[in-house]
Amino acid sequence: MNKHYLLLYLSATLLLASCANRNLSSTEISNEINLDLVLKTMSGEFSSEEQAKNDSLFYDINLVMYPIWEGDKNTKWLYVEQAVTRMIDKPYRQRVYKLSEHDNGMIESSVFELPNPAKYIHGWNRPAIFKEITADSLLIRQGCAVYLKKGKDNCYTGSTKDKECLSTLRGATYATSQVTICPDQIVSWDQGWNGEDQQVWGAETEGYVFKRKKP
Repeated sequence: MNKHYLLLYLSATLLLASCANRNLSSTEISNEINLDLVLKTMSGEFSSEEQAKNDSLFYDINLVMYPIWEGDKNTKWLYVEQAVTRMIDKPYRQRVYKLSEHDNGMIESSVFELPNPAKYIHGWNRPAIFKEITADSLLIRQGCAVYLKKGKDNCYTGSTKDKECLSTLRGATYATSQVTICPDQIVSWDQGWNGEDQQVWGAETEGYVFKRKKP
């Protein structure tokens, strides 16, 4: 898997040269480069082990984001899997993220659920399994997209919109997500809120800090 991520880093630098040989507009080239850079930054294996050791309120979580369906040039796709590290074979969350760029430069990360998610556990070890499904078979989580904008230090920050991401988990009526994605770490803060805007689940003081694992 580490070789795959190394190739992603190299591809970002080679993409502009390859686009010169293709009949694409400058906007299409810019969009493809931007999406490839976001994909590169998000791809990899991450852990909140360090945070968990320093604060007992946080669990040691393993996060993997693995590129799939890489032939799609207009959008980028990631298979995302989260599990408590001591139960690494029993992930509590499996999603597919779709990355697309808006005209205003914002990157939209749409969230989808998988049919029969157990089938795809540790799918990066057998990537051919993702050829067995198509985007049409995914279940979109309406209103739960995160909108990212590039900031300083090659980091991307963003969040969901208002109260659009509906949730019934633990008495919630909606959920919010705030994300900061950097080359060395990802900070993710998910929270659930009831109809009176009172928090009913999720971290209260800060988001989970996932450090990128070294190859």
